[in-house]
Amino acid sequence: MNFSKVKLVVTDMDGTLLNPKSEVSPRFFNQFNELKKKNIHFVAASGRQYQSILEKLEAIKDEISIIAENGGMMKHNNTEHILLKLTTENIAKSIEILRQIDGVFIVLCGRKSAYIENTNQEFVSKFNKYYSEYQIVEDLTKVTGDDFLKIAVYHFESSEKHILPYIGELKNNLQVIVSGQHWLDISHANANKGFALSMLQESLGITKDETMVFGDYNNDLQMLDLAYFSFAMENAHDDVKKVARFQTKSNSEEGVEAILEQVISHINNDIDKPITH
Repeated sequence: MNFSKVKLVVTDMDGTLLNPKSEVSPRFFNQFNELKKKNIHFVAASGRQYQSILEKLEAIKDEISIIAENGGMMKHNNTEHILLKLTTENIAKSIEILRQIDGVFIVLCGRKSAYIENTNQEFVSKFNKYYSEYQIVEDLTKVTGDDFLKIAVYHFESSEKHILPYIGELKNNLQVIVSGQHWLDISHANANKGFALSMLQESLGITKDETMVFGDYNNDLQMLDLAYFSFAMENAHDDVKKVARFQTKSNSEEGVEAILEQVISHINNDIDKPITH
């Protein structure tokens, strides 16, 4: 495996770079410094809110690119490069349909803040893991003064089983992605991590053969297709394992770091090394 080709490392956050406690390991930050020395650029690509990603990667935030809200926005060199917004009509129609489904919790995701109507404490405790900036409002369809990038929907058991089958008509005009066991995201038709990543690759002049991507869920599928070095986490959804060319350990076993260690070692030694798991 010729890791010397790698110029771009892209990783999802939850279930991938973040451990089960939603932490980034000190090991990764050390590896980031080594990658930077080798002129390898790092991208955090997540369904998370931009502000929430910044909190996790505060120490390196000015040196990386961030794809947030599943591709709804991207920042590179602290400059906003992409912003795919939902229309007022998109929001009203989606919320009308979602309110008819039992057991769902709706989050309207704006550039400035996230907005929720429900104050169920069990949900809010889950929600707080992903959103650091939020407001509680009476009616999501009446919120103004922000750019709305996504509607995130939560179900305590399964988003794939209890939300996805009931929103088929939204797929005609919007991007509908199961982004986690409990989460489903509704966004602009072009908003996905792959769309944003392709723009960044073009801007940086970096090819698929020079790109390494790590992912664990269905909202990572498009960006995995844009990398020769595509890795599914051991804890990944089966769809991700089918698409990814390689597999690494789970996020609880620092699977991303395990591969980055090999990349750094390979480049330092300038010899080919096989991938080990």
